[in-house]
Amino acid sequence: MEKSAPKRVAAIGECMVELRDLGDGKLSRGFGGDTLNTAVYMARHLADSAVVEYVTALGDDPFSEEMLDAWRNEGLGTSHVVRLAGRRPGLYVIKTDDSGERSFFYWRGEAAARDILSDPTCRSALDAILDYDLVYLSGITLGILDAESRTELLALLDKVKARGGLIAFDGNFRPALWSGFDVARSEMEQFLRRSDIALPSFDDESRLFGDETPEDTVARLQTLGVGEAVVKNGAEDCLVLSDNSITVVSPQKAENVVDTTAAGDSFNGAYLAVRLLGQSAVQAAKEGHKLAAYVVTKRGAIVD
Repeated sequence: MEKSAPKRVAAIGECMVELRDLGDGKLSRGFGGDTLNTAVYMARHLADSAVVEYVTALGDDPFSEEMLDAWRNEGLGTSHVVRLAGRRPGLYVIKTDDSGERSFFYWRGEAAARDILSDPTCRSALDAILDYDLVYLSGITLGILDAESRTELLALLDKVKARGGLIAFDGNFRPALWSGFDVARSEMEQFLRRSDIALPSFDDESRLFGDETPEDTVARLQTLGVGEAVVKNGAEDCLVLSDNSITVVSPQKAENVVDTTAAGDSFNGAYLAVRLLGQSAVQAAKEGHKLAAYVVTKRGAIVD
């Protein structure tokens, strides 16, 4: 029997230089970004079953070069990463309290990734993913773009869907990236209407849309035409919408939580990978919980 070709996945977004506060004035340096984190965990799960490409723009600086090397070592495809002369990635600092909760401080105004839709070279890279099986993006992907670029991105996703590709979206609302809540709501809804799979976190949805319960979030997504969704809720049960039914999936208890960075991103990576491998949405959510429960026991977004 002829072996089927690996599925092709593209994650669109931004990766930044990460500085982590170690106390006593010391910092550790790494890299991180929500869609990048998800892409890495997806690639690890899928191995040879799919090609996972990261789609972004970087500069021509040493930090951009280090990022590319790290992504290739993780098995991510980088053929759609565009290098912009004289530019560089954004930067953020993480401070973590005693309970493992984080505070983030960003410097991203000059980040190359902001031009992923406006630079002609970047547009060529995006046109190359039109016939991919799955395209993943987040509210942060949208938040770093200007209004015209978001319109261009909507048009690109419409072309992906017209060719049979799936769109997966995590709202990942960050108020600092938006000019106001009304703009964020309007833009998010446009992208949700095009999403085959939504992977929101309830706290984000509650803050942006005023949802009082995870059930409210599921109902709102259904009115937008979303057929499959997981409403994550931290250490609480998640709700899985699939085949017009809703299932409660309890998380795996995490022992000794030290850092909740990328809990949701790792969940998304495992979930999407398991779905691409043909398993049910409920089984995918269980695998997402399992991975997230492990990730929060380690420091950093991408753990061994």
